[in-house]
This record gives sequence, structure tokens and C-alpha cells, in this order.
Amino acid sequence: MDNKKYPVYVVSGGVGHSGEQVLRTVLAQFPEHAVEIKIESRVRRLERLDGIVAQAAREGGLVVHTLVNDEIRAALTSQLEAHQVPAVDLIGDLLTHLSQVFGQPPSGIPGLYRQQRRSYFERVEAIDYSLAHDDGIDPEGWPDADVLLIGPSRTGKTPVSMYLAVLGWKVANYPIVPGMDFPAEIEDISPHKVIGLTIDPVRLQAHRTQRQRRMGTAVGSSPYTDLEKIFGELEQAKKFYHLRGYRKVDVTDKPIETCADEVLRLVPGRE
Repeated sequence: MDNKKYPVYVVSGGVGHSGEQVLRTVLAQFPEHAVEIKIESRVRRLERLDGIVAQAAREGGLVVHTLVNDEIRAALTSQLEAHQVPAVDLIGDLLTHLSQVFGQPPSGIPGLYRQQRRSYFERVEAIDYSLAHDDGIDPEGWPDADVLLIGPSRTGKTPVSMYLAVLGWKVANYPIVPGMDFPAEIEDISPHKVIGLTIDPVRLQAHRTQRQRRMGTAVGSSPYTDLEKIFGELEQAKKFYHLRGYRKVDVTDKPIETCADEVLRLVPGRE
């Protein structure tokens, strides 16, 4: 299709994760072809179908669906045939077969698998979110965070973020760099969601020196490892936390899980 992306619609009564995963698994076999995946999630009313089918017909796209509701699946199939839109039903034949095997119809309730494994999916989403918002990436996504960790370089923001993510918390983190302002998006975050990290200056100097050696950088006098500069950097960070009403956690010589527990005590629940 030249340089044009082939449109594929994933239609689901749930969030569309299952259909998208199957589609991406298959697309991996065609790496040289560009595809635009469009997720149509929570399709639980017949009125939603008209717009989806019409757009797919206009764009000459493919519809992949995982609808468990018999009525909506049948209506979609009928409309797709009427508009001559190619489609793949990922779930209909399996539902029919198992209904015959078990001697009963399926419940037809979308999203049951996700509900049954809610904690698992929450952890996966939290890990994906935290990876996508590590080290200041995508501040526009901060309003979706359960916690925003801030602090000078090498205060443990990333490991604490990842530990919390495994527990199901969406955590973004941002490094405080001398002379650089925070993104404007921090104004949209409740102070109760922002936790500032601090550490003993000598320990921070040791961490930074070790990092430089690991990266093959010559260890010498630089603002990054200069103890006096580090003292000033940490004091400025503490003043910033105080002025903004952010709670803080001292990570000095503490294991990651202890730091994470202290963060959770300061942020007792999600809004």
C-alpha cells in the first residue's frame, strides 16, 4: 500500500487488550508493512456500530473483533457484510464450539477475564506507565500518576518507582537539576501525590562517583560529584519541597522496599 498505513480496527466489548495482542502477534510476521491500529473499546450498544463500520468502509480497513455479546456480534457481522468490509472474528467460533461442548450459552458479559484478573492487569498497566514516565519522560501524563517522585540525580527515583509499579502503583519521576525549572504540568498535580527524595550528601557523592566510574567517565572535580555543590543541591531541593508542601523521604542507606513503604505511608490511597 505504498507509504500509507493499512487501518485495522480492533472492536471489543472490553478494553480491546486481547484483540490488540493477537493482532500485534500476527503483525510481527510482517515487519515491513505499516499498520495503524485503532482500538474501539467498550462497544456495548448497537448505536456504536454504525460509525465504526462506516469509517472502516471509507478507509478500506480491516475489522478485528472480540465481541462476546451475541446480539452485538451478529449486528456487527451483518453490517460489515453489507458494507463489504473485511473482518476477522477472533472469538465467535470458539464461543460457539464451547457452548456446544458445555451444553450452555456463554454469559455474554464483556470484560470478565479482565475483572477476574484485575490485580494482574493493574500491575501490568502500572509497570507500563512507570517505564513510560521515568526520568522526566512525558510530563503531560503526570495527572494519571498515583505518585510523582522528585529528587536530585541518584537519589533512587527509578528503582523506587519500579518497585511501586510492581505493586500496582503508577509512578512518574522527575530529576531535580540545578538551574532547570520544573515542567508546567507539575502545577496540575496534587501536592499529596508528590514525594521528594533526599539523601545524606556524602552517600550521594559516593553514588555519583560510582556511576561515573561505571560509565567510564574520569572521576575528578565536577559539580556533579563536588561535595559542596551536592550540599547546596540537596538544601535547595529540601527548600523546594517545603515551599510546595511536598512530603519527603530520606533514602540514606535504606533498601528499596523500605523507601517504597515510606512513600506508600505518605500516599495512603489513590484518588
